[in-house]
Amino acid sequence: MSLMYGKEKDADHEIEHASDPGFVSFFHKLPAKSPEKGTVRLFDRTDFYSVHGPDAHYVASQVFRTNSVLKFLGAGGKAAGLPSVTLSRSLAHSFLREALTLKQLRVEIWIPAPGQGRKASKFVLQKEASPGNLQAVEDLLFVNSDVLSAPIVMAIKIASSAATDKAKTKTIGVAFADTSVRQLGVADFADNDLFSNTESLIIQLSVKEAIIPTGTASGTTDRDIDLNKLKAVLERCGVVVTERKPSEFTVKHIEDDIMKLVASDETLSEAAAAPSRLPQLSLPTAPSALSALVGYLSLMSDLSNHGAYQIRTHDLSQYMRLDASALRALNLIDTPGSAGSINKNATLLGLLNKCKTAQGTRLLGTWLKQPLVNLHGIHTRQNLVEIFVDDGTARRTLQDDFLKLMPDMHRLSKRFKKSVASLEDVVRVYQVVLKIPGLLETLEGLEIENEEYKSLLEDQYIRQFREFNDNLAKYAEMVEQTLDLDELDRHNYAIKPDYDPRLQALANKLIEIRDALDEEHRSAGKDLGMELDKKLHLENSQSYGYCFRLTKNDAKVIHRSKKYIELGTVKSGVYFTTKSLKELAAEYQEITDEYSRAQSGLVKEVVSIASTYAPVLESLDHVLAHLDVILSFAHVSVNAPESYVKPTVLEKGTSSLILKEARHPCLEVQDDISFIPNDVEMIKSEGEFQIIAGPNMGGKSTYIRQVGVIALMAQIGCFVPCSEATLPIFDSVLCRVGAGDSQLKGVSTFMAEMLETASILRSATKDSLIIIDELGRGTSTYDGFGLAWAISEHIASQIHAFCLFATHFHELTALDQELPHVKNLHVVAHVNRDDASAPQDRDITLLYKVQPGVSDQSFGIHVAQLANFPENVVKLARRRADELEDFAIATQPEPEHPDEMIEEGVQMVEQLLKKWAGSPDNNDGDVVMEDRSPEAQLEDLRRCVDEFRPRIESNPWVQSMIASL
Repeated sequence: MSLMYGKEKDADHEIEHASDPGFVSFFHKLPAKSPEKGTVRLFDRTDFYSVHGPDAHYVASQVFRTNSVLKFLGAGGKAAGLPSVTLSRSLAHSFLREALTLKQLRVEIWIPAPGQGRKASKFVLQKEASPGNLQAVEDLLFVNSDVLSAPIVMAIKIASSAATDKAKTKTIGVAFADTSVRQLGVADFADNDLFSNTESLIIQLSVKEAIIPTGTASGTTDRDIDLNKLKAVLERCGVVVTERKPSEFTVKHIEDDIMKLVASDETLSEAAAAPSRLPQLSLPTAPSALSALVGYLSLMSDLSNHGAYQIRTHDLSQYMRLDASALRALNLIDTPGSAGSINKNATLLGLLNKCKTAQGTRLLGTWLKQPLVNLHGIHTRQNLVEIFVDDGTARRTLQDDFLKLMPDMHRLSKRFKKSVASLEDVVRVYQVVLKIPGLLETLEGLEIENEEYKSLLEDQYIRQFREFNDNLAKYAEMVEQTLDLDELDRHNYAIKPDYDPRLQALANKLIEIRDALDEEHRSAGKDLGMELDKKLHLENSQSYGYCFRLTKNDAKVIHRSKKYIELGTVKSGVYFTTKSLKELAAEYQEITDEYSRAQSGLVKEVVSIASTYAPVLESLDHVLAHLDVILSFAHVSVNAPESYVKPTVLEKGTSSLILKEARHPCLEVQDDISFIPNDVEMIKSEGEFQIIAGPNMGGKSTYIRQVGVIALMAQIGCFVPCSEATLPIFDSVLCRVGAGDSQLKGVSTFMAEMLETASILRSATKDSLIIIDELGRGTSTYDGFGLAWAISEHIASQIHAFCLFATHFHELTALDQELPHVKNLHVVAHVNRDDASAPQDRDITLLYKVQPGVSDQSFGIHVAQLANFPENVVKLARRRADELEDFAIATQPEPEHPDEMIEEGVQMVEQLLKKWAGSPDNNDGDVVMEDRSPEAQLEDLRRCVDEFRPRIESNPWVQSMIASL
């Protein structure tokens, strides 16, 4: 950073002199940002960027981590001046990349107004970008970055629901766009008032930004209430919200616009098949959202978009539904706004990502958010993974010798489409083409006995790579005929001179000039008596062109003759020339420039021909990405601490989920952890709802979450961390875990908990997997238990989904007495007692094993001891816990008993006490009870109780009375 400060000082000096009071006045008159918060304005000053006002403070704190870089422009200095910060171009691009992709900010870039020079005081807005719309800046920001997740932007329209709709269902229309691949999508679906389906769609598509209509000023109508609920869902998913006028959500011109945008061959075929043109435009609500989206992205104003887009309809039900809580609970990916986990194995994406290509990493991220619910698709992926699990040699060869060397074909094809590709891009594609035959040979050489697997490999990869090899053969010929491949070793990308007669003539002329330059070099060396290249150097200087150089000590010899002309002195020596050398240098520069101009036209021609292969390159990109992810799954499955197994995945609604020796894939790879596996057995109508109790830190959360992770891994086609696994297909994995406080958004721990649980109850089906951890902790014990019981009973008796419910409410375990398919489990803790009579002196050992049955005690205070709580705090906690337990027993209401039973019991107690009062040794009545020893009295009482025991056991009132004593 110190080097950066050095550069910034030059920029600071420049801006202080370049920014007259006119700029300060102009800045203060700029229109307000929309929105005010979350938007950063940068001013392009040719050699650097400047940031002003509140943005300057933000950049100073976020980029430089100090306010010392702030400068104050205009009158008043620090007290009243305009805060300003300068950024070098490279640092500004880095800041913009982070602002748009991690910080979820919007960006405006302003450039000097026409006619304004370096000392510009007026600027005009040139570019705008947002997390979902990077079109204006992506070439600026991502030219050297291969990995970039697709910036999906979505428009959402809520259709008004009928007033008589008691279920409060709504019709939602959405449109989304991925401008990086020029693809549009639409969907129409019903949703509940918590927008559960909308949330699932946002997760499936990895939406970065959402466009919604603005509400009314009052904010009290049903539509405004719906919009506020929708905003809460979007914020929970880390999506930037952009509000637009409701008038933009109209279908006035959308049909004409879409017919211009969508690829012409697709449009014509669709139009011929259906008079209503594209079926996507026949949906009831989505076209309104599509209209707002096209307007927001200004797609019609860029003529290169016309005929370049594709449009599709997204079916929400073709993938497993996940919500934002599931993403966090299962640790699928890094949370929105984070810069990535330090430990790459902390997330499932980091663990499974052994991909060698950027396109493979992107596809893996998509698969994790879109687990399949189609059994054939799941089996296809599993079988492909099994092929490469069984053949480790082929797997390593494909990864290290081929995929590792593949560039990001998606980025390359996009550069060709936008006509910004260079000869270097042409060469990179050529190098891919050279790799295809070897990759194909490796796949064809796999020894597979299973005919079904052999056919699958042929259809999925071999046949397609053969087609790519054939289709790109002409491309390879074109490159070999036009490019100078010998120059590639020197990283020079040039056209062959013999490709064009004019180019050949210029190349021959350059050779002649170079020969003349060498001759002049030899002549000067002989004349000066200096050894060539060791003493006398011939160099092509940026300032002087071709010239000679001698060290300062040796340069004295040039003053002996007037034919040597001194040009300048630098640290490395003295530059000088001769009249002949000067003429040759000028001629060389002239011919070189002419050669570049002649080559430039040919380069455009070659790049233009290469651009026609863009569709083939995109198809190749998809197949390479698919192969890369499958190989990554196989690599992880084989190299785990305990190898993963191929799970048996059955149709939706299957009656059992059985996992043998299940492990959490992310935890078992952590350093210094010896993971203890557990079996999971959930049988429909027998044990589909399982309550897990036990001590904190005992492994309850890990146990229930690993089931969700394994289910998801199975449905993306990966092997799973078990010794044996059988699972049904789940339509959704719904989670309620952790106490996610959102006070800054006005949402308490308890409210966040209730919102997530309400969403589960509304959207779960009998084919869902529900994972709930510690529900009800955010309120009082009694309210929390009441809610936990009611929610559990509803899920178990009404929804009948597979559910794992971890809790500290031991009373909840009584639910198994009311519902036969509720099963109790507990995590095992071993207690060592130093003294059986002193229960407070005992140590706890957590065994991390889950076993059937109910946990018979609580271990909270013991866990506090493990956490090294002060001894006086632990003792006070024990005392208060005992007092509370005694109080709870004392305040328990007495059970009601029949009057006859109570009367009989009173008589029985009276008889027992009379019997005890009359001592068996006091037949003569001389010795009274007080004269006997306490031991003798206690012994007499035991004899009396034993005598009355049969009658006591037949009377519940007497039993309860004795228990209370």
